[in-house]
Amino acid sequence: MEKDNKAFIGSMLIILAGCFWGSMGIFVRKLGTYGFSSIQIVSIRVTLAALIFALVLFIRERAGFRISLRDIPLFLGLGFGSILFFTVCYFTAITMMSLSTAAILLYTSPVWIMIMSVLFFHEKLSSRKILALALAFAGCVLVSGISGGGMTPIGLLVGLGSGIGYGLYSILGTIALCRYSSYTVTTYTFIFAAVGSWLICRPADMINKFSNATDLGFLIVFCCLTALITAVIPFLAYTLGLERVEASKAGILATIEPMVATLIGIIVFSEPLTLMSGIGILMILSAMVILNLKQK
Repeated sequence: MEKDNKAFIGSMLIILAGCFWGSMGIFVRKLGTYGFSSIQIVSIRVTLAALIFALVLFIRERAGFRISLRDIPLFLGLGFGSILFFTVCYFTAITMMSLSTAAILLYTSPVWIMIMSVLFFHEKLSSRKILALALAFAGCVLVSGISGGGMTPIGLLVGLGSGIGYGLYSILGTIALCRYSSYTVTTYTFIFAAVGSWLICRPADMINKFSNATDLGFLIVFCCLTALITAVIPFLAYTLGLERVEASKAGILATIEPMVATLIGIIVFSEPLTLMSGIGILMILSAMVILNLKQK
């Protein structure tokens, strides 16, 4: 019973993370009106998230700031190789192809997580997981829209890179959680991601856009909300969830994100709900139910 409760709480945390990630479009579109580039928005998001995570870690467990030098490559992999790499690949893919195609390639991540989990963690590849994976991926394709327009070999590699980088967080995060708490893992992941982002975001131009803002106070508050809602809460929830469920299952549960993004688009931005999107949403929800059914 205790094991079932632990798995259920873990699943709910992963789904909660996906719901918060699904709201990202609201914040990205608003920050875009101030002239920030996609990479600059990423830098704002991860830098403020790093500061918030560091504050939380300082309050909860100051000893958590101590990490072994041998684990620095692990956190470099989480910060640079996962968070920063997948975000840069994803935004680059958006500029090279349609948004729907880029989203579909990003959500190949559960496939990569499942493959890496079998190779590195020897997780069992059950028929239930395969069915849930197939339903979730097909649902993402339908929700995002079926389009291959403008696809090039380089664009395909960049798009698949976003999915691999996204999936890598589950794998490296699972390893890191064997040695450190969730708070330490998320804090150092975002510290390294923030440092990397400042190398590519044209800091002088970004600071200039802040100084030229007519409503600087609102902009700063909105940036903090962006970091809190699209990074701090979801990544902490996801990392806590990884302590309770397998990486492959977590990757599939997180595919609720495009469904939430679609619903927000309908409710907030008055975007139309197509029949295909509706079927896709049902398929993603079916995958969630299948993964959380109790096995006899």
